[in-house]
Amino acid sequence: MTTKNLLVTGGAGFIGANFVHYWLALHPQDKVVVLDALTYAGNKANLDIVADNSNMTFVHGNICDTQLIESLIDTHQLDTIVHFAAESHVDRSITGPDAFIETNILGTYSLLKAAKKMWIDEPKAQGKAALPHRFHHVSTDEVYGTLSATDPAFTEETAYAPNSPYSASKAASDHLVRAYHHTYGLEVTTSNCSNNYGPFHFPEKLIPLIITNILNDKPLPVYGDGQQIRDWLFVEDHARGIELVLNKGRVGENYNIGGNNEWANIDIVKLVCKVMNDKFIADASLSSRFPNAASAIAGKTETLITYVQDRAGHDKRYAIDAAKTNNELGYVPAESFETGFAKTLDWYLQNESWWKELLV
Repeated sequence: MTTKNLLVTGGAGFIGANFVHYWLALHPQDKVVVLDALTYAGNKANLDIVADNSNMTFVHGNICDTQLIESLIDTHQLDTIVHFAAESHVDRSITGPDAFIETNILGTYSLLKAAKKMWIDEPKAQGKAALPHRFHHVSTDEVYGTLSATDPAFTEETAYAPNSPYSASKAASDHLVRAYHHTYGLEVTTSNCSNNYGPFHFPEKLIPLIITNILNDKPLPVYGDGQQIRDWLFVEDHARGIELVLNKGRVGENYNIGGNNEWANIDIVKLVCKVMNDKFIADASLSSRFPNAASAIAGKTETLITYVQDRAGHDKRYAIDAAKTNNELGYVPAESFETGFAKTLDWYLQNESWWKELLV
């Protein structure tokens, strides 16, 4: 297989870092440049696993810095961009949408400009053909809007209908990527994924929030009636799907990557409670390691569940139909929710120092 020199934007974040781990393990001959605007412990530390890998370079910088992107493409002879960098927390997009517009729309535009200049325009100005390249854009199922309980799952043909500033900004970035392919010939692919979970997931998100709140005996907030349904995708399965798109996907195409795991939010919370109760019963050392987890120690974590006012414009259901990705690329998620969650919970119990630094 041909070697690649990748730029992974947002590569120190949750999904990006897991992708970097996965890629370097699978393709040890490739070079990976990680670009991330954040360097605090809970972010850059996500790369500790590969910190000593001579084929990984970390660059602290912003995707809106077009000149920096151009310099990285030139200096490292990059031929592939995998674009994860995004503001992604829906609640924060409602209270402060400006950052989402800047990063998700203008940041993607900055990357596209740099890629077009370095891979297409400059070679053509020298009378040469465009350089071999791929720009892979990582998007979300939220751009498709919301589904009723009986609607068929989202396919790549589903019309966009974003309902939050976050999903609207991601939809806009998807359209920019498509436009740069159809107008300028930039070789792009886009993947739309369902809700990710797994190691290094920031504690403000549902599953790590529930885990860490139980360990600190704090309320477990559930929006509205908790019946919002999401398809949950183990983060390594997502990395596997992107790797397949990069190596086998057709240029200009969109690919849905899902987990085949639809769960209502309240059922996720109750499952985490049950598993945590069982863990504390089975392992006496947890009580001494996490003395604040009084409800877990008593086997009554479900008493921490607290229903709160629903999020504004809260989408009812997301569901991914990954048939195209399966049929064309052979993608099948390796983890069920039960197996993926077991790995995730074990990781959080074993990496207390990582998430404690991130709690406010």
